[in-house]
Amino acid sequence: MAAATLSFSLSLDPQQYHNKTGTAPASPIISTKHSHFPLHKSTHCQFSNFLSFSHSSSSPAATTASSFLEDSFSAGRFLTNEELEKLKTLEHFVHFQELQSGFLWVRVMRPEEMDRTVSLLAESFSESMLLPVGYNKLLRFFVKQYLIERRAVMPHAATLIGFYRGKGESESGEDVDFAGTVEVCFDKRGANASPATPTPPKNSPYICNMTVRKERRRRGIGWHLLKASEELISQMSSSKEVYLHCRMIDEAPFNMYTKAGYSVVKTDNIIVLLTLQRRKHLMCKKLPVVDHPSESDVSGSVEELPS
Repeated sequence: MAAATLSFSLSLDPQQYHNKTGTAPASPIISTKHSHFPLHKSTHCQFSNFLSFSHSSSSPAATTASSFLEDSFSAGRFLTNEELEKLKTLEHFVHFQELQSGFLWVRVMRPEEMDRTVSLLAESFSESMLLPVGYNKLLRFFVKQYLIERRAVMPHAATLIGFYRGKGESESGEDVDFAGTVEVCFDKRGANASPATPTPPKNSPYICNMTVRKERRRRGIGWHLLKASEELISQMSSSKEVYLHCRMIDEAPFNMYTKAGYSVVKTDNIIVLLTLQRRKHLMCKKLPVVDHPSESDVSGSVEELPS
């Protein structure tokens, strides 16, 4: 699934770019303490192996508590207690799903994973906009600036990435493949400064820039990136009305969103074609109220994982 909507709002001020990048923060170690999803016994082994793979590629535990905070500090932001708690939720969020063909894990993008995410998004946007190959390098530059700026507004928005491993492949972690990405905005402070049309409510959660690598499409990965986004929104936002855009020509994504419970609330006027843009639907879904399991319940499930 290629990303249906290019949703960029970039500042090209070099001084602002310098202030927002700073030093790359240390990578967080994944914890399941706050991850709200069922761990069935049939998936314990695979999930445990993924945790081991994630730990082995991370920095020492002593540095992980401040990993997500350094982005905010480098941007000169003061964080409230509520924002600190939400950053912890983002840092610990993991969505695991067993698919028919393999296994998928979704979590928040780490700093060292930005370049891979940039390449995937640039390739997807180039494909959807029919841009010549020569524009890819310039497009990657703009995409990277965009991701840096979006990461600076955490915890009001987050970029999720998905990892896939096929069944029968090695469980050592060497065959875990970067498969897709999606961006989630949780509130007004995380909203894009120049949103796509039709304009969604800024106070409502918004899902955008979802794409799956060509080699990994048609495996249900796009569906579960969407489900992971909704799961995280349920934890991060009190608003249950979620919005997203879908281009009118993108039949497969539209059918997926409709199947997931999204409905069209507004469609671009035909005049938008004069701006050389594709007409888009604005779609909305009201998430159900879900009672999350307590920390003790989740932690208990994790402790049952085999070593």
